[in-house]
Amino acid sequence: MTDTDDIVERILTSYRTITVVGASTHAAKAAQRVPAHMQRHGWRIIPVNPHADKILGEPVYRRLAEVPRPLGLVDVFRPAPQTPDIARQAVAVGATALWLQLGIVSAEARGIAENAGLLYVEDRCLVIEQRRLGVAAPGPNGTADGGSGGGS
Repeated sequence: MTDTDDIVERILTSYRTITVVGASTHAAKAAQRVPAHMQRHGWRIIPVNPHADKILGEPVYRRLAEVPRPLGLVDVFRPAPQTPDIARQAVAVGATALWLQLGIVSAEARGIAENAGLLYVEDRCLVIEQRRLGVAAPGPNGTADGGSGGGS
């Protein structure tokens, strides 16, 4: 296992709430299929999208700053050039992990996240990793939201 594999496993077994920046209303897009899969496997999804009111049955927040605290894992479905700003926002709201989906890589976002002490993964898919590791969402006593306990 690589260090990234260790971080991936730690994230998937510790956080039961996933805040999804760029969650989509379109079923054909990965930005909906991936969160839907995670939701079906026990994770709570908090969608962030400035153009929708409800995604996957959940209320949508327009901006990361509007999501109720505490915030743990932030999963990103936005183009790489937007990720440094998202990383700064994640740090500002107290997130403890940042995950850039498959195909999204940013040295700047990595630097921002790691300098702030966030767990960081890039260019990996939550679904692929969840299936590879065979893990389910942590139970109610997991550290789903950065150590806050229940993590609803």
